[in-house]
Amino acid sequence: MPKKSTKKITKKVETKSKSRTTSVGTAKQMVRTVAKPKKTVSKTVVSRKLEASKKPKSRPISVGTTKPAPKVPEVKSDLVKKYRSGAKDTGSVAVQVALLTDRINALAKHLSKHIHDFDSKRGLLILVGKRRRLLNYLRKTDEKVYTKLVKDLKLKK
Repeated sequence: MPKKSTKKITKKVETKSKSRTTSVGTAKQMVRTVAKPKKTVSKTVVSRKLEASKKPKSRPISVGTTKPAPKVPEVKSDLVKKYRSGAKDTGSVAVQVALLTDRINALAKHLSKHIHDFDSKRGLLILVGKRRRLLNYLRKTDEKVYTKLVKDLKLKK
């Protein structure tokens, strides 16, 4: 019967800071680890896995529901054209108030359907406060434009 090898095999490991010697195991253990056959995978299996990982995962779309059409920017440009003071005016107080009023009306309509949407409710309150501050400023600076704007947008009764 052959004698078992108990001689320890060491491996020299070098790192940036210093080199050291570590014990790897006995010669018999080394033979066992080296002698293990490598598992081979066919190319088709690998390519299928790659293809599967690259494909985006999609959800099934229900046939009965459709998304509402996004708000058309023409409405915004119409409001800007209607309330602007000059040819290139897009940000005057009157235009800002008109755009805010449009957004406020859309959010109010949304909240009538979705009563518990508290985040949208907070956003609505913020917009109303911003519009109120702009209207106060407009009343102080240009009373004529203020009254025309309030009348057109039907803000006060």
